[in-house]
Amino acid sequence: MNVISDMMAYEFNQRALLAAVMIGFLNGYVGGYVVLRRGALFAGSLSHTLFPGVALGALIAGLNPYSALLGAFLTAMVIGLGSQSVSANSRIDRDAALAILYTAASAVGILILKKTTTNVRVEEYLFGNILGIGDWDLWFMCVAGVLVLSVLILLQRPLLIFVFSRDIAATQGIRIRLMDYLLAAVVVVTMVTSLQAVGTLLAIGLLVAPAATLYLYLDSPRAILWGGGALGVVLAVASVVVSNVANVQTGPVMVILLAVCFLLGFTCSPRYGLLAVLRAKRVPQDR
Repeated sequence: MNVISDMMAYEFNQRALLAAVMIGFLNGYVGGYVVLRRGALFAGSLSHTLFPGVALGALIAGLNPYSALLGAFLTAMVIGLGSQSVSANSRIDRDAALAILYTAASAVGILILKKTTTNVRVEEYLFGNILGIGDWDLWFMCVAGVLVLSVLILLQRPLLIFVFSRDIAATQGIRIRLMDYLLAAVVVVTMVTSLQAVGTLLAIGLLVAPAATLYLYLDSPRAILWGGGALGVVLAVASVVVSNVANVQTGPVMVILLAVCFLLGFTCSPRYGLLAVLRAKRVPQDR
């Protein structure tokens, strides 16, 4: 309790904890759709498109939170939706198109950073700095989170049908291509809200790990969505506390805690964990 009270005495820690609650829930909830659709590879590739956007923003307006967020958002949206368009209008699948587009964009980002004269602190945008979050960042997280969650909750039924079966969704009149674009856009917005906290390299961990962990315990899609949000909040807040006590970066701590939680679930889940699977294989032999 003394640690918490000491932390709350500083405004930057108050902002960091509030940010952890917002991005933890948003990522955990949105990550449920990513895990249920088995789209983690696509989301992981999409997270790498944030970096060239940061570089582009630095070139145009200097490196600051506003230019970084706007550049990352625009670049990720163009590349993410562009890969969807290529897939929809050719025989190239979405992952292949995204791999080509995001690596090309990353190469352009590297060249931009080499040419720009701006004093760029790239590390903060690669690994995040949640303690440096300002009031404007909190407002951005809040507005973006409310918009994303409102859309997902409003369209939850057609989205869940689409996630589990594109064919069934099509027979029920659900617009498949629109759902593809919508989920890609939602993932982009969610990762951009996390840019200041965990950076471009670690954003995918916060997005996928909470829902993936609960997927080892739960079968209900809605429980995975809401539970992922709750687990994201708990682990994001815990990472802020741990990083303060240990005096280390919050972003890496957050992703490590998420990975540890996932590995515990992978090992110890009573139904889908490794130990349960091994026990089930031994039962016929024992009989």
